Amino acid sequence: MASEVKELLKFMQLGARLDLKAYAVSNILGLTGTVEGIKLLLENPEFLISLLTLLNDNSEVISKESALSLVNISAYEDNVSTLLDLDLEEKSKIVIQRKPQNIVKTVLDFILDKNSHISDPCCMILSNLSRSSRHTEQIIALMEKADVTFDVLINAFTRNKYNNKGASLHYLGPVLSNLSQSVRVRKYILDKDKCVIQRLLPFTEYKDSHIRRGGIVGTLRNCCFDIDHHDWLLSEAVDILPRLLLPLAGSTEYDEEDNDKLPLELQYLPEDKAREDDPDIRCMLLEAITQLCAKRQNRELIRNKNAYVILRELHKWEDDRKALLACENLVDILIRTEEEIGEDNLLEVEVPEDLKEKFEKGDNEALKKS
Repeated sequence: MASEVKELLKFMQLGARLDLKAYAVSNILGLTGTVEGIKLLLENPEFLISLLTLLNDNSEVISKESALSLVNISAYEDNVSTLLDLDLEEKSKIVIQRKPQNIVKTVLDFILDKNSHISDPCCMILSNLSRSSRHTEQIIALMEKADVTFDVLINAFTRNKYNNKGASLHYLGPVLSNLSQSVRVRKYILDKDKCVIQRLLPFTEYKDSHIRRGGIVGTLRNCCFDIDHHDWLLSEAVDILPRLLLPLAGSTEYDEEDNDKLPLELQYLPEDKAREDDPDIRCMLLEAITQLCAKRQNRELIRNKNAYVILRELHKWEDDRKALLACENLVDILIRTEEEIGEDNLLEVEVPEDLKEKFEKGDNEALKKS
């Protein structure tokens, strides 16, 4: 089997006959559908170099199938280091024309090319590569080496119909979420002079793609872990709280007193207002608000914005156990008085190890029952 697959290599170059090249790439794509097939390809780095090279092929079918092969290979975390460390200067057994650079630079070139028809699968490749935090800094370094700034990436993501070939670039959402695990990236997003986070906020309600929506909610959630920025995030300069609460709100009618206390964006919602339908996204929204409750003054602000009534109705409606627990954890903070909490900064509270184990055990048992 291995020797037969290796025979395909000689057809996997830009100058090969189209029919033979198409046959070879189609077979390789099939192999990437199995763990064994991917393992075989990883043992022969020439295949990976060839797939990267064929992203430039004049045939849209061949370039797309090459891209999809790389999507499948990069989907497994154990393969990411091999792809990132791929030595493209290494002499190959086949002749490589227009040899590509590192995989990050290569896929970014296609993502940012407005006339590329493989921008979307290249976004998926970058999303896979950046998923694990242990690869984040390496990817950022490769981006810097390629002279690709986050300004350029954000502009492509937020611009309507950036790609002339109909690519959506939705998977740049998860890319931003993944990379925002880095302090450096969060510092960029939270730069008060750049207004990046304000440009991302509207995507919490982006109806056309839960991938884009979830990626941005994940990015916002990660940014909410930086306690030094909480006051600014909750201020009028950003006003993040309504953006986090709105996807959690339904069409419930509140009495006048409760309604008047809500942020304007949450008052008099239409009868067809639906809550976020993805439980993982609901969890991230709840986790983001929970992080913003770290300091007393912000807990009081969130209470004064009447966030509790939105969460109360969500709790009645919620049927996902993990999201329900996240909601209960947040409500527990908001319904307690500050005298009961007894701490200004919840992040500074030392929880004994035995209680940590008890809480984790309780949550795990609750999830198992769901």
